[in-house]
Amino acid sequence: MGISVQVRTYTGAVEATCVHRSIAALCGRAASRNLPLLGCVDPHDDTVFNRSQLRVLIPELRALADSSTAEEAEAAHEILALAAQVERKTHRYLVFNGD
Repeated sequence: MGISVQVRTYTGAVEATCVHRSIAALCGRAASRNLPLLGCVDPHDDTVFNRSQLRVLIPELRALADSSTAEEAEAAHEILALAAQVERKTHRYLVFNGD
């Protein structure tokens, strides 16, 4: 399996999930561009972002979506939708779940 992205509560309950096949490629491209958050997603473990970190992560995702293939842009937009859920509620985290 590849990397998935989840919205989790502070208790660990999963509220939403994205399993797009291009998430790993998107993170790899972020790493090659030295993006500070998305570029440091661990492909083999969980990488957790809180609401404050989304102020940096969201612009990174938007920039990648604007300069990527259609499939990677689709993955970025799905992740952005999950990030919007995290922004709307307290005690939520955006978790990149490595395989």
